[in-house]
Amino acid sequence: MAQQISLQENNIDQILQELSLKEKASLVVGAGYRSMLAGIFGFRVPVPGAAGMTRDIPRLGIPAIVLSDGPAGVRIEPGRKGNKVTFYCTGFPIGSLLSSTWNTDIVEKVGAAIGNEALEYGIDVMLAPGMNIQRNPLCGRNFEYFSEDPLLSGKTAAAYVRGIQSQGVGACLKHYAANNQETNRFWNDSRVAEDVLREIYLRNFEIAVKESAPWTIMASYNRLNGVHTQQDKWLLTDVLREEWGFDGLVMTDWTGKRDTGAQIEAGCDLMEPGTGSQIRELCRKVKAGELSEEALDICVRRVLELIVKTPSFKGHQPSLHPDLQAHARVALEAAEEGIVLLENRDGTLPMDPGGQVALFGVGSYQTLAGGTGSGHVHRPYIVNIAEGLQQEGFSVEPALADIYTQYIAKNQPKTSFMSRMVGGPGVPEMPLDKNTIQAASATADWAVFTLSRQAGEGGDRHLDGDFLLTEDETGALSQVCNAFHQAGKKVVVVLNIGGVIETASWKDLPDAIVLAWQPGEEGGNAIAHILSGKVNPSGCLPISFPVDYFDLPSSAHFPYDFHGKESFISGKEKYADVENVGYTEYAEGMDVGYRFYRKEGAPAVSYPFGYGLSYTRFQVSEPIMMDGKATLTVTNTGTVPGKKVVMVMDTALRAFGKTALLAPGASQTLTLELGPARTKETDKIKP
Repeated sequence: MAQQISLQENNIDQILQELSLKEKASLVVGAGYRSMLAGIFGFRVPVPGAAGMTRDIPRLGIPAIVLSDGPAGVRIEPGRKGNKVTFYCTGFPIGSLLSSTWNTDIVEKVGAAIGNEALEYGIDVMLAPGMNIQRNPLCGRNFEYFSEDPLLSGKTAAAYVRGIQSQGVGACLKHYAANNQETNRFWNDSRVAEDVLREIYLRNFEIAVKESAPWTIMASYNRLNGVHTQQDKWLLTDVLREEWGFDGLVMTDWTGKRDTGAQIEAGCDLMEPGTGSQIRELCRKVKAGELSEEALDICVRRVLELIVKTPSFKGHQPSLHPDLQAHARVALEAAEEGIVLLENRDGTLPMDPGGQVALFGVGSYQTLAGGTGSGHVHRPYIVNIAEGLQQEGFSVEPALADIYTQYIAKNQPKTSFMSRMVGGPGVPEMPLDKNTIQAASATADWAVFTLSRQAGEGGDRHLDGDFLLTEDETGALSQVCNAFHQAGKKVVVVLNIGGVIETASWKDLPDAIVLAWQPGEEGGNAIAHILSGKVNPSGCLPISFPVDYFDLPSSAHFPYDFHGKESFISGKEKYADVENVGYTEYAEGMDVGYRFYRKEGAPAVSYPFGYGLSYTRFQVSEPIMMDGKATLTVTNTGTVPGKKVVMVMDTALRAFGKTALLAPGASQTLTLELGPARTKETDKIKP
């Protein structure tokens, strides 16, 4: 009797010959929702709360591998049935903050820390980074993404992937492609001209594929020019594999059953989360001659090629004890580098330590570390702004703090099945009265007013009370500024937000504005370090802040006023003919973000792409352009140490870099490799 073989790195051809048709079909279909729901229902799985798994075939030594959500950290359930240990993961800053660092080294460091936690918790592939273009500020998942610019997005994603994969764990670029809204996301048809698609919405993926060799890529939910991306051969095979040279695995986003045979033929290798009916469908179609077994074999081979790379296959025994303290320091460093100073009139910041601060806004006491959905992380703690300032030697005005603390305790949102899994909206803002404001202005030395916004997977943001400040917020901010200014005291606004909000109508009220984004579990410390001057802000905007939402060319082609059941229950038939819901015309073409605002005659912006202030000054030499590179020298001409972001732009961003921490008078020469330009005549990319 012949000895049964077992999967090895060098015998995949033999394994393919040994597999039955049903076994082949099972390898390309995920193991369902058991791992994701295990923390709720107690299913026995390797990693409760992980997003998904593949199926094992023990007789051939083929293990199941584990896939986990990201991108702001590893998303698994912290509790396990019968185990008293709590398995927390580090909550890192959101994608918009990581790209605001303009520092690929720190992003790679974050990726490595996430990869290490994945390794030590038994994860084989991290479903991250998210890297869709921030086409419109109301996209519900912009907080997970990097930028309105494909070069910054692609370079940042590549660094993140290199970091994760340095730990022997796979990364997954998502969501490929043109997944720029959450409304009706399973069926929405993104209608994009090919030249626009290639330059804006695919170029970032191309950069990341070529510069980081990700193990996997996730095809998005939406349709693209009429075809679901998960069964689009042009997208998944012609462009991704044949043009760009990608040799890894393509998986679906977590989709219900579609035309599984068409997905296989298009080059989609793994159906997640997977159902038994998909296995039966594939077997039936192969037997009926509706799907070639050769096409199925190609996908099976890619699944096996992925499996043999993984920690599970290599016999790694997870410690279940990653160094969360070391990773918290990485999260803090990244947050400090990505916080953006938007306003600082008359040198308001940094604040002198030792004074008393009146903290307004729920976010001052319950700071939002990250968004909701698959980007949520079960963190061990969140440092709020009040705690961070106290750590830096400030005192917090006690009467006001007590009012907020009592309000927050009484207004916690009800927990639900979904909120336990993927986070909740947080406490609504507390109304303020004049007496409370006046009393605080009499005793405190400073006011810090935190404006908070939450967003998440499954729905897009809206204008009223989200992009726009509410009347209560505007009125309270105005009253705080008036009261403190009359007392000769300064007011600082901290923006604890996941996406762009309107700023033009109110930004002249406070003395300083600090954009903290959603800065992860160490956010309060990072914000306090910026406010106190312990850290000199060096973040710059990865996206434009418009004066008016309707200045944006995409504003008419986005569902800003749609309030239906955006993603989970809306279907093709119901919304197929509804503009911006069943289909979305990318009619703005190349006019995305700064590409539009830099045009002659375009409206002004509130804050432009690449903008960010510092506590020191820099002089940047004219770049010397030679051999596809730009060389320039940066000198700190101010009085305190700082870092400087440099950008080379023509009609688009061509290169960027960031200096080390430069002491006053110190210089650094940077040599930056130029990305492709495009000709004005054809709007096509050229080398």
